[in-house]
Amino acid sequence: MIHQVSILGSTGSIGQSTLEVVSGRPEYAVFALSGHKNIKMLSAQCQNHRPQYAVLTDPDDAALLAREFGELGLDTVVLGGEQALQQIAADPAVDIVMAAIVGGAGLRPTFAAVQAGKKVLLANKESLVLAGQLFMDEVSRSGATLLPVDSEHNAIFQCLGNQLEVSAGVEKILLTGSGGPLLRRAIQTLSEVTPDEACAHPNWQMGRKISVDSATMMNKGLELIEACWLFGLSPDQIEIVIHPQSIVHSMVQYRDGSVLAQLGQPDMKTPIAHALAWPDRMDVPVERLNFSDIRDLQFEAVELSRFPLLKLCRQVSQMDQCYAIALNAANEIAVAAFLEGQIRFTEIQLIVEAAVNGTHPIELLSIEDVLTVDQHTRAWALQRVSERL
Repeated sequence: MIHQVSILGSTGSIGQSTLEVVSGRPEYAVFALSGHKNIKMLSAQCQNHRPQYAVLTDPDDAALLAREFGELGLDTVVLGGEQALQQIAADPAVDIVMAAIVGGAGLRPTFAAVQAGKKVLLANKESLVLAGQLFMDEVSRSGATLLPVDSEHNAIFQCLGNQLEVSAGVEKILLTGSGGPLLRRAIQTLSEVTPDEACAHPNWQMGRKISVDSATMMNKGLELIEACWLFGLSPDQIEIVIHPQSIVHSMVQYRDGSVLAQLGQPDMKTPIAHALAWPDRMDVPVERLNFSDIRDLQFEAVELSRFPLLKLCRQVSQMDQCYAIALNAANEIAVAAFLEGQIRFTEIQLIVEAAVNGTHPIELLSIEDVLTVDQHTRAWALQRVSERL
């Protein structure tokens, strides 16, 4: 059987790794690829993998790529805009959707894949941060198969016996985080951190936005919220620990004192391959762990004074969904402003905290309701950034 795969966000790090995993495997066919602004990379990917569809966010960019493909004689159909993303996620021919668009922009197409009952490989954690209840309700209604790709959630999934259901025997789960590039930096100097310093992750190769989130540990806070929805846990059943080596990807502690951990190299091809092949396994060309070379595995508590956004995320995980929407939207705007040199690293926290404090809960009955809160917060955060320039 040949599995038709749509990759949402194929030009990002997860998308590129997914293409590496499926390349040369006859059981997988690339049905569609999508990118945001990297026309050159998307073009190269399409020439290598010959999908039926390619999608770019901007219709004008799509027109340029379509012209290029016409000159090359490539028969990939190029589409543009958000509706096209939903189309390639829900197309009847598609079996598997890799949801790897970064940020809130991935919510609509990922939700469309769930509505269509696809096998959804979830790397877009924001879908659950923004719309957890609506999203999980739709998974149940449509019969979609939801498989976590984030290394931490994939590890928990494996430690639970390749399922999302948490048995009564589970006491808590432990999400590990490296602490990022600023773990040992003097706190009083954090306001001087440059974008390049914040993006210099010691273990993982990631995009710049998620690298900054790792530096603030916002990424781990979003993963906490995601884990609550994925596994049906309360926030107090989730502990976050610093593990600088990024070899133990997460753990499950049981009521009898047993702890199961999933280990591996810090290489996203492993959880991607696990989700793709589930319920089976596949061979993946990743470096194997050599236990005779592992001298030390360190674990330590999170220093919340260094990572105040992680503390805020835990608070928000126990609040109305609107606060999580505001948290994520303000963070995306603030991180983008930091990367563009418009605000200081420590001002990311100030903008996000202010957005959360200024939010008021409303009833969320649809994805449109979610996106209304999201767009309102983004507009507010953009204004806040402009006031600081």
